[in-house]
Amino acid sequence: MRESTDVLVIGAGLAGLVAATEAADAGRSVIVVDQEPAQNLGAQAFWSLGGLFLVDTPEQRRMRIRDSAALAWQDWLGAAGFDREDDLWPRRWAEAYVAFAAGEKRAWLRQMGHRLFPVVGWAERGGGDATGHGNSVPRFHVTWGTGPGVVEPFARRAREAEAAGRLRFLWRHQVDRLVRTGGAVTGAEGTILEPSGVERGAASSRGAVGDFAIAAQAVIVAAGGIGGNQDMVRAAWPERLGPPPAHMISGVPKHVDGRMLAIAETAGARLINRDRMWHYVEGIRNWNPIWERHGIRILPGPSSMWFDATGRRLPAPNFPGYDTLGTLTHLRSTGYDYSWFILNQSIIRKEFALSGSEQNPDLTGRSWRLTARRAIGRRATGPVEAFKDKGEDFVVADSLADLVAGMNRLSGARLLDLAAIERQITARDRELANPFGKDAQVMGIHNARRSLGDKLIRTAPPHRILDPAHGPLIGVRLHILTRKTLGGLETDLEGRVFGEDREVIPGLYAAGEAAGFGGGGLHGYRALEGTFLGGCLFSGRTAGRAAAAAVG
Repeated sequence: MRESTDVLVIGAGLAGLVAATEAADAGRSVIVVDQEPAQNLGAQAFWSLGGLFLVDTPEQRRMRIRDSAALAWQDWLGAAGFDREDDLWPRRWAEAYVAFAAGEKRAWLRQMGHRLFPVVGWAERGGGDATGHGNSVPRFHVTWGTGPGVVEPFARRAREAEAAGRLRFLWRHQVDRLVRTGGAVTGAEGTILEPSGVERGAASSRGAVGDFAIAAQAVIVAAGGIGGNQDMVRAAWPERLGPPPAHMISGVPKHVDGRMLAIAETAGARLINRDRMWHYVEGIRNWNPIWERHGIRILPGPSSMWFDATGRRLPAPNFPGYDTLGTLTHLRSTGYDYSWFILNQSIIRKEFALSGSEQNPDLTGRSWRLTARRAIGRRATGPVEAFKDKGEDFVVADSLADLVAGMNRLSGARLLDLAAIERQITARDRELANPFGKDAQVMGIHNARRSLGDKLIRTAPPHRILDPAHGPLIGVRLHILTRKTLGGLETDLEGRVFGEDREVIPGLYAAGEAAGFGGGGLHGYRALEGTFLGGCLFSGRTAGRAAAAAVG
């Protein structure tokens, strides 16, 4: 099968959808190819909570949050830690992205029908000084409709472009090679895979039924990162994070395998910052899995006590929701691939959220009635309670002795000493007698509740964990959860990909995670959260518009 088009987009995730619709709306003919079946439209973005990094918004101002582009850029630089020659374009992309997040991003989405939940979340709180990692203020804006609500406007635009004859999707088309002619990328060739009716996210077959070749004036690579390929994650794992884990769970489907990055490299594209990655330390096994080693991330409030596998409390500032990679680095030094939360019912009710559209049916379904239930009663949300009841990583008990015994049974090792655990929790509980004290985590809880959003729905009132009135006690075993690639194909500010000679490859563009969300790594070493979907939006828009303008 031979086809031709103005713009070829490889990957039907969020970045690819944005790029395709921007190019189609500019009047160009567009083909989108994806190796997965049509039910995977939107890819990882569909599964997300729909969190977006936005700066100085009406939602923030209503929550009495004072934010600014200058403060956001200060925080970004503190998180990114740009320090190498290859950070030239990533830093330029980062500066442009923060300006976008503080400028037209919200209005651009809103005019397409996108809406936000009114309470702004505080992710990656940091815990160091003002110039270090972390968000100084809450900036995590949850989409009303979660991940599907982010995908929806672009899926609608794509359907409209299809109806107008400007855009086509070719599902089950697996790209095997980028075609270069006279130095330029002029299309792609690959394999047509057999039809698949598997549910969204499940592994599809790789049985071949044909070949294809598509000629294009511009090719945009938007095929994601490596998070579903644990062997590749371990191969790229940097020494600074400690030894790579022998055991991990996966936060993305198996088809997020880095295959297209290798194909782009073979065609001469330059891949940079491959040692930068973003994996979570609050992963739990999904009791109802869709893909292999399927894990879910807990989005924790600040009150759970965090212990390593041997029962030692994690040192400051390695508290829940503070510094993902700092905590990962510490945990890799312990010699174990898991750690523990200890908390109680009052904390889980208010502070446990689960990442993912399917884990938040109230927000995903845009139901104010169901969402309001989060604020009443002693039970957590239905999905959280389901994990507490059915999840293999949860232990529930009325006494600390029974809890620790259950945690030891679950791990298969008697690493936790009841007396040591009790001593550490009791010491923390004594700090609750005053609204001040020396325990950094307790101080952080008091600080969090000065934020209106945290006080309303995110942080439990300070109380003693061992107080029976707040029981039962809960232990949660936490795994390392693979998620994002922070490095990627190096691009200029138009999304054009550089070759190994550091010259732009004519006709080749990249967007989304394949481009490190822009430039080959706009996050630097660390992310501030809400920036992955936003990076897909921004880089996809940029590449789609630039490719459309370049087509003759």
